[in-house]
Amino acid sequence: MIFEILAIGLIISAILALFLDEVVYSVAALSGIFFFTAIIYALSGSLFAAIFQFAVGVGTLAILFLSSEMLGEKQIKKASPAKTAGLIGAGVVLSLPAIFLSVSTKKNLGIDVDFGEALWNMRGFDVLLQALVILTIALGIAIVLYERRKK
Repeated sequence: MIFEILAIGLIISAILALFLDEVVYSVAALSGIFFFTAIIYALSGSLFAAIFQFAVGVGTLAILFLSSEMLGEKQIKKASPAKTAGLIGAGVVLSLPAIFLSVSTKKNLGIDVDFGEALWNMRGFDVLLQALVILTIALGIAIVLYERRKK
């Protein structure tokens, strides 16, 4: 049951991150995505992937928050509670398969390989590439901010 609740939180956070108009709220919803993903990794037995997902998430959130505050234009627009409630409702509807269908927790992916080990071994290179992309984005934002300050 815990995996279903985490899946619901993950889907609702993803929908809110995509469709909220205010950048700060979208970044907060994105933090929910990283948090729920890290918890799912940890509960699946892949502790190192969970720690790295959390660390990458914190770095990504810092970069997105700083870039959205520095580079984004300020919009004075009040968020509609009906729209936010509609987005949460859409997330709940999309989560119904996770509620009523079984979410597998641990499966063997071959001969004596558990899910956590396979996830970390298969995603090791991918995780390093994610870190490289985040570093590149951070450097790009630093360059843009430096050039903007220079003018």
